[in-house]
Amino acid sequence: MSLLERLFANIWFTGAVKVVAAFALLLVVVILLVWIERKVVADMQNRIGPNRAGPWGILQTVADGLKLLFKESVIPRKVQLGVYLAAPIAAMVPAFLIFLVIPVGRPFHIGETRVTLQVTDLNVAVLFVLAMSSLAVYAVVLGGWASGSKYPLLGGIRATAQMISYEAAMGLALVPVVLLASAQSAGETGLGAMSLSRIVDLQQGSFRWMIPGWFVFWLAPSFVIFFIAAIAETNRAPFDLVEAEAELVGGYHTEYSGFRFALFYLAEYLNMFNVSALAVTLFFGGWLGPDFGLPPWIAWVMPLFWFFLKTFILVFVFVWIRATLPRLRYDQLMNLGWKRLIPLSLVWLMVFALVTAVRTWGWPWERVAG
Repeated sequence: MSLLERLFANIWFTGAVKVVAAFALLLVVVILLVWIERKVVADMQNRIGPNRAGPWGILQTVADGLKLLFKESVIPRKVQLGVYLAAPIAAMVPAFLIFLVIPVGRPFHIGETRVTLQVTDLNVAVLFVLAMSSLAVYAVVLGGWASGSKYPLLGGIRATAQMISYEAAMGLALVPVVLLASAQSAGETGLGAMSLSRIVDLQQGSFRWMIPGWFVFWLAPSFVIFFIAAIAETNRAPFDLVEAEAELVGGYHTEYSGFRFALFYLAEYLNMFNVSALAVTLFFGGWLGPDFGLPPWIAWVMPLFWFFLKTFILVFVFVWIRATLPRLRYDQLMNLGWKRLIPLSLVWLMVFALVTAVRTWGWPWERVAG
């Protein structure tokens, strides 16, 4: 057994490598996301966008990050200091933890050790993601309250109502995914159907004619509801009322500067990438895709390619929506969540549950007759 095989046979070494790789990947992804958003929005508005620092202006994002890192962090006099300092960290931690359960590629072997391109494969990963997205609410709310200023407080209050409203719709939209995964997992429990790697495996179809078995073909309403709720959960336009610059100066992070503001900024883009990756995993087959008969030494890269291609397509949709739609009024935001998305998701859940039950067990009178 070679040294590399012995190292990866150690679960602690493998876990440490995965965590460091995930952390580095997310930092690079944020740099790309900010650059992509600036260039895409500039192109849609007939502007040039960043084009000076680095090739195509990509180092402009790095320069902005370094500026925030070394910029003086001003602490206002009336803040609740402990909560004020903890809020940016509370925004970052859930954003990193959500990505840890998302599979980004096909497992491979180093010797006899099976290595998954996923930091951890939880059998309740769907519940874990919903729990972490709930914790992200606290960062915004506590950061706004602890700042000791009226504009951050208003932003925090808005965030409370907005995230609770759309979190309910998001959770209901994911129930049909678990039901479908349970129905396709013969003999497995519902907990096994909540594993994201298992959900990806269940979406394998025939790529000979480019007809994948993606869940989105069966659960299109769930995807639409989930994606709209995800935009609101990440405070992206047109749902960015918690940081509405024209009304609240900057909302919950008005009194933050320097590196603490950078953490909030970083968390927003991480959350945008996470929900896009989660949507790809749940509805678009994750890393599944054709390998076009490539030799093995190239084919192992194709799952990574398909995963990031699908994810960045959804990220592009996020940016497209920001550049296209105006910000909603707050009453429109609440009406969409409580009067449209939640009732629609409940109706769709009942319809899909009925169809799944009939496909699995048949109609009740047929069972009695049998």
